[in-house]
Amino acid sequence: MALSKSTTFLTHLKTLTNPHCLHRHHTPPPLITLRFLSFATPEEAAAERRRRKRRLRIEPPLSSFHRSQQQSSPPKPNQNPNAPKLPETVAALSGKRLNLHNQILTLVRQNDLDEAALYTRHSVYSNCRPSIFTINAVLTAQLRQSKYSDLLSLHRFITQASIAPNVITYNLLIQTYCDCQRPDNALEQYKLLMDEAPFNPSPATYRILIKGLVDNGKIERALELKEEMFVKGFNADPVVYSYLMSGFVRNGDSDGVIGLFEELREKLGGEVESDGVVYGSLMRGYFIKGMEKEAMEWYNVALGENEGLNSGVKMSAIAYNSILDAFCKNGKFDEALRLFDRMMDEHKPPRRLTVNLGSFNVMVDGYCGESRFKEAIEVFRKMGEYRCNPDALSFNNLIDQLCKNGMLGEAEKLYGEMGEKGVNPDEYTYGVLLDTCFNENRIDDGATYFRKMIDSGLRPNLVVYKRVVDELVKVGKVDEAKSFFDIMVKKLKMDDASYKFMMKTLSDVGKLDEMLKIVNEMLDDDGVEVSEELQEFVRGELMKEGREEDLAKLMEEKERQKAEAKAKEAEEVEKAKKGATRTTVSSLKYFGNKGAEGETPDNTDAVEAEPEVGEEENVEEATAVVEDGTINEVETEARNDGATEQVTA
Repeated sequence: MALSKSTTFLTHLKTLTNPHCLHRHHTPPPLITLRFLSFATPEEAAAERRRRKRRLRIEPPLSSFHRSQQQSSPPKPNQNPNAPKLPETVAALSGKRLNLHNQILTLVRQNDLDEAALYTRHSVYSNCRPSIFTINAVLTAQLRQSKYSDLLSLHRFITQASIAPNVITYNLLIQTYCDCQRPDNALEQYKLLMDEAPFNPSPATYRILIKGLVDNGKIERALELKEEMFVKGFNADPVVYSYLMSGFVRNGDSDGVIGLFEELREKLGGEVESDGVVYGSLMRGYFIKGMEKEAMEWYNVALGENEGLNSGVKMSAIAYNSILDAFCKNGKFDEALRLFDRMMDEHKPPRRLTVNLGSFNVMVDGYCGESRFKEAIEVFRKMGEYRCNPDALSFNNLIDQLCKNGMLGEAEKLYGEMGEKGVNPDEYTYGVLLDTCFNENRIDDGATYFRKMIDSGLRPNLVVYKRVVDELVKVGKVDEAKSFFDIMVKKLKMDDASYKFMMKTLSDVGKLDEMLKIVNEMLDDDGVEVSEELQEFVRGELMKEGREEDLAKLMEEKERQKAEAKAKEAEEVEKAKKGATRTTVSSLKYFGNKGAEGETPDNTDAVEAEPEVGEEENVEEATAVVEDGTINEVETEARNDGATEQVTA
């Protein structure tokens, strides 16, 4: 036994003298040391442990690596609760939220945007909230289909739900206001981004906003934004310069176009190393000045066909389209055709893209400008061969060109193809078709297009409505015109001229009762005012049949009904006041009739009794106090009065 004890002692002694083991047992791990030194007090360390536990309960780590990153991260200082909320990162798209994202994207691909937006709204208040990336996907789809009101509604909803937007959300909102021709609202969003957002705008922000300002005729403000880009540290952007140059082209300012190009070259060190997006506007600037030779020289520079200048520009589809447009609008359609053939030869997706939807739109316009409409239709239908899908704007452009040149039959064929391509007609599509039908004396077909527009949920404006009703009345279809009036009077804000036209139409066919019914509905609608001029017009129509007193009787009856409704409402208010008075009296009696020991009287019927004659003044004062919301003072006075009565007795 002694020998075994000595052996054990020697083994323990070797362990103590081993430096590796000594370090292993007595030196704390580096992680523990760092964690201990990262907190100033034990209270801070305990607070960090509680914070980490709460965070793990809310969002468990995805992996052990992620967990180690969370544990090793230093504690965050207390943030200002009024500071802007940071948007989520891409890491938020995981687990159930990623599944939700994919489900909503499936609805978007199926073109069911209403269901996608509704699903997004419902998910906000569920246990699986959508990320800002999911919301941006829905907003982008709504913007692509020009559903601006739905987009703004969804944006207001997520703002109220305290979902932090990112820069893409701001860009989508700015693009929406620019497309709706509301540049002032777009500038307000930009100012909000600069003042309150916890991030900076992106180059895309300036591209969208400057293009929107140029399209809406605010080129001076767009130039100011270009200078703000440089102040914010952004480099000269050829795309931004192309938008500004196109704005000067619209204004016919060729010197401004060439000046901007020279400024861009200077900022980029003498060479415009871009995708050639500025060359189309530059060529148009020279065409405006009548300098065709210089324009063609820059065209050769852009395409690398000038031996004296080595551009090295790799043209994009947008750059090609700008040159195509410059040729088509300056009498060089043959050059445009040669360039378009070259673009289609070089187009090898996905490695090289030189043709897009805009290319076909420009060529369709060019063919129509040359009155070669059949070739324009052929080029339009070739889009599918190059993986380009036409949108509503493309269809509307060609349909409008065909209708203006007496080819309504071809335009209607294209209208029928819209459904096959998954494109929904809009108000402009129906407006062009029905207007052309009326011009060609096809009144029934025009009315059919108008009804289709209403049935599809679109909202025609007052001008289109007036044209339809006027054409129907001209051919004696008064009942159909009246049916359209009954539908649109609830959707449009009719002016006096619209009401007069329909009343005059009904009066001419002897339907005075129908005319008076319209007046009756106007009097019932609080948002519509029956002006004195309109009343005189109705009296004049009634006077033709000796019924001028009918309008006075109708208005007197309406005044009587309104007076009765007002009296009934006042009676209900009075009943409510009396109810409050009885409640106050009951409180007074309850507190005033307590005994010396504070016991409640046995006779509870007294609580329900009417106030006595001597109590009327007290009741009125109490009622006034109750209406002011100071019932406690009344109760205090009641207790004092009760005590006084007991002492007197």
